[in-house]
Amino acid sequence: MPLNASSLSVGDTHSEVVVENLTRTQIVQYAGASGDYNPIHTDTPFTKEIAGYPSVFAHGMLSMGMTGKMLTNYVGDGRLTAFGVRFTRQVFPGATLTATATVEAIREEDGQHFVDLAVSTTNQEGQEVCKGDASARIDA
Repeated sequence: MPLNASSLSVGDTHSEVVVENLTRTQIVQYAGASGDYNPIHTDTPFTKEIAGYPSVFAHGMLSMGMTGKMLTNYVGDGRLTAFGVRFTRQVFPGATLTATATVEAIREEDGQHFVDLAVSTTNQEGQEVCKGDASARIDA
């Protein structure tokens, strides 16, 4: 059921676990879907020996996509009008990610209602892996 302005308040939050125990297979599948075959996402020897990371890690856009899943589950399909994030930490295989949206503003423009949201996704250790903002069209 789509959100409506009369049932929202600034400070309201919605959280959702968007992936539990992220697998290397999911990361490789995303590489195939996105066409981004950078070896830091798929090649363990390269990632460890040349790039100096402890393991392959997920594409930032995979984390953003999972965060977007939470947003559309919250505001309703086809209602996002803006969504952007900054990647703040790598996401390694085995991660469990929780995405949270916090209502920052409820506004009206040209007779339409919108909600502005702060967005944060954290790993199982509570470390933020991406943060940003979103806006969505909502009912009155």
